[in-house]
Parts: sequence; C-alpha cells; structure tokens
Amino acid sequence: MGLGPDSMKEEKWVVDKSKGEKKSKKNEAAGDEETGCWVKLRILGSCMSSRSKVDSSMSGICTPYVENKPTNEKSRGPPVVPNMSSTTTSNAESASSTPKFSEELKIASQLRKFTFNELKLATRNFRPESLLGEGGFGCVFKGWIEENGTAPVKPGTGLTVAVKTLNHDGLQGHKEWLAEVNFLGNLLHPNLVKLIGYCIEDDHRLLAYEFMPRGSLENHLFRKGSLPLPWAIRMKIALGAAKGLAFLHEEAERTVIYRDFKTSNILLDADYNAKLSDFGLAKDGPEGDKTHVSTRVMGTYGYAAPEYVMTGHLTSKSDVYSFGVVLLEMMTGRRSMDKNRPNGEHNLVEWARPHLGDRRSFYRLLDPRLEGHFSIKGAQKAAQLAIQCLSRDPKTRPRMSEVVDTLKPLPNLKDMASSSRYFQTIQVDRSKMNTNAKGGSKPQGGFITRNGQPVRSLSSLNVPHASPYRQSRQSPRPDVKES
Repeated sequence: MGLGPDSMKEEKWVVDKSKGEKKSKKNEAAGDEETGCWVKLRILGSCMSSRSKVDSSMSGICTPYVENKPTNEKSRGPPVVPNMSSTTTSNAESASSTPKFSEELKIASQLRKFTFNELKLATRNFRPESLLGEGGFGCVFKGWIEENGTAPVKPGTGLTVAVKTLNHDGLQGHKEWLAEVNFLGNLLHPNLVKLIGYCIEDDHRLLAYEFMPRGSLENHLFRKGSLPLPWAIRMKIALGAAKGLAFLHEEAERTVIYRDFKTSNILLDADYNAKLSDFGLAKDGPEGDKTHVSTRVMGTYGYAAPEYVMTGHLTSKSDVYSFGVVLLEMMTGRRSMDKNRPNGEHNLVEWARPHLGDRRSFYRLLDPRLEGHFSIKGAQKAAQLAIQCLSRDPKTRPRMSEVVDTLKPLPNLKDMASSSRYFQTIQVDRSKMNTNAKGGSKPQGGFITRNGQPVRSLSSLNVPHASPYRQSRQSPRPDVKES
C-alpha cells in the first residue's frame, strides 16, 4: 500500500493448499472495478467509519483488539492477540497486554514511540483532507511532526509523515503489523521506505513513515489521465527497486524475502527514487543448509512465482520472478492481470513471453504511449532481463545483484527508437492496421476518412502532435546524467 498521494486498495489472496483453492482477500466481487469519484467515496467512507471507531474509543468506549476476518480467510494463521467476545476491556486487561507487546517490539526500540493523541493531532484528527488512501492494512493519512520528536506541529512545517492506521476489521492483522515494525525498524537502506515510529496504545495500531510525495509506481503507470513516465525514469525506478531487493537478499544481516513485490508497493520520492514499502508479508530467508522456507501461499495475484504458488516453497528467487513481472509492466504499460484485455492477453507474462525474444514482434510489446521515446539497446536488454527473471526454473533466475548490474547503464542510453527506420516502419504498419480495423483509409495530407468525413490524424506531420512528450505541461523530472 502506498504512503504517498492516491494510494489504492490491492487484491491479495491466499491459497489453501489442502483444497487447492485460491481465495481472494478483496471485498468487492471479482472483476468489478470502480473508478473516479466512486473509488474516492468508497475509500473515504471506509476510512471515516474507522475514524468514528477511533473517536468513540477516545470518548471512553474502549473496544478490544479483535481481528475480524471474512469467512474466506480460514487459511491465515491465528492472530498474535486472541479474539475476545466482550465489547469492553478493563484497564487491568489493557495493562497486562503491554509487557507482551513491549517484548515483541524490543528489537525495534530505536523507533519513535508515539501516543495515539500525538498522531491524531498530527493528522488533524484524521480529517478527510489528510486522507492519502487505503490498503489491506487500513487507511493512510498525511501528518506533520517535529523533526526529531513525536509532538505534532503546524501543517507544512516540521517533518511530513504518512500515518497508517490498522482497521479493526482490516485484512492485515496484528502479526503482520509486527512484521512491518520489526523488519523496517531494523532495515535501513536508501531504497526502503523509512519507518519513523509506531503507536501501540489500547487497541490502536499505527505506523508513521516518511512521506513519499510522488506516490506509487502503480499510479504513474496505470492511473487514467496520468502522463506516461519517460523511459529513462522507468529504468531509474527499476534500478532503485532492484537495489532494494538486492539489499534484502544479499546485504542484510539475515536474508529477507519480501514476498509482495508489486507496483503499488514501490513508492517514489520527489526525484523518482524508488523505495520498497509494506513489509507485512516479508519473511526471514532459509537458514543453514535449508534451501527454502515452507509457508502459507500469500501475495497478490499475477506477481507470485509459479513454484511458490504450487508448493508453498519460498526463496529469494520468488522475489526475482515478481521483479520480472513488474519490469514487464514498466515496459508495456500493462497490468500483470487485466481481464478487460482481449482473450489471450489477460495474463501479461503469458501474453508477452513468446514475443520477448522475437525482434520483429518485440517492439510491439512496448508501451505505445512512449511513441518511440525509448532506448533500443535499453529496451532489448530489459527484455532479456525480464526473460531471465521470469524463467520457469527458479535456479536459472539471476540474483538481484546481477539484475542491478544489468540495469545500471540503462537509464543513460540515448539511442532513441523514434529515430530508427525499422521502428518507424513498424509504426506505419501499426497505423495501417488500426486504420483498417476502424474501417477507414488514410489518404495524403495526414487525414483519415471515417464515414466519408475527413478526420485529422494525430500522426500528421503538419500539426502539433497530441503527445505528452511535446506538451509544455509535464511532471517534473529529475536530472539524468548522460553516460
């Protein structure tokens, strides 16, 4: 879930291996999609409902922490805190739980410990204007705190933070909340989102992170109306995300398997530096002579490695496969799973796999919104890397440090496809195919006739091109050094 603007809900799922069933964790019916203001209203309603619970608890009505789970989530492990049947809890019960929580969080003691009221005031009472989005964990609000303390400050001053609140009926429970605290509380790297601190008070569970002003990679790639990310920035983001995974796999004191690598968990700072967020599903890697970790199959559909889905055997190469899926999404501008696509194109990996190594059809995979503004060599190397990461045999997938080495030169390559005669020929062929499909013909002068009426083509050489690359209004870009 994002910690920046416009964070959205993700579908996560678990697989009950005893029954071989895939179980969705999404509350909406499968295939239903909501867009525009309806999404905002749904998120706002859900978060404001949680807010009302928070406010009532502050008025003296204290509700115990209960992890309410939908009936289709039987395969999840039991929560750390047992469910309680009563609707109130005594101060003695609350106090008795504190030592247990402190013991669980002792390895993250360097984090700032907030009171609930401090974070409530920092987010201006969790008001709607502060809402950034919602995910399986709960709602995310923007807030402001002291640079080196925990006290709330005036909006626009001090340190800007993103505050996650754990919904009482959230899809992620206390166990995953602890995983988030204990992993991010001890892992420091430029490509991991920084956890500032936490709040654990009565039944409240909140986390405060550094604020990521450009939101998630998912929004930049797929949100309607957004300008397409330039190729160099896409490769810069891929490189940053790869460095984050390489650190977890090969540089951390103990190997960490991220297990939920996807576009919505890659957040961007003001300069489009990528940082991994949401460690609720992260697992420690195998120890000693063990080759894998056996665990319940969890993650987001479309990103999980096939051998992990089939066997529950988790390795660092499972993350490498997920990276290959995200790299493919960045190259094509398509989601990993999209049922709105024609038959045969719902699954991005299966649709793209036959074309990745084919020079004649390779260019047709690339995001058409780039309009040839991508490096030919860079795209070819990225495609080769995607093939390796998406190998069906996990042993042949590269290590993430090798992925980093491959990606390092790609953001700086300048051999643009738009100046390639071969690519221009492909574009002409594609234009003819689109014209024929729409029942039109293209005469001279850059016009298409439709139902006998001339319509100016966007590819006309005599008129301004309707392309974000030629518009004066663009998203700010970081300076990319030339090689």
